[in-house]
Amino acid sequence: MVIELVEQEEKTASGIVLPDSAKEKPQEGKVVAVGTGRVTENGERVALEVTAGDSIIFSKYAGTEVKYEGKEYLILRETDVLA
Repeated sequence: MVIELVEQEEKTASGIVLPDSAKEKPQEGKVVAVGTGRVTENGERVALEVTAGDSIIFSKYAGTEVKYEGKEYLILRETDVLA
């Protein structure tokens, strides 16, 4: 699945501006596209439970980062989705 990353806040709740080096790696995103699912050992296709448009939370270091037309995306497996 392809995920568009949700940017972290520039300021904390108390108004402190965070430099890029202090920000954590994003763990939230919006599903942009999904594949057809996985194929089991006996040849059956299992559809993904997420759909385009879903907001998700994923493992911190999961997936592969890609840039396309100036935007950053993440390619994930469904097993990397936490919620």
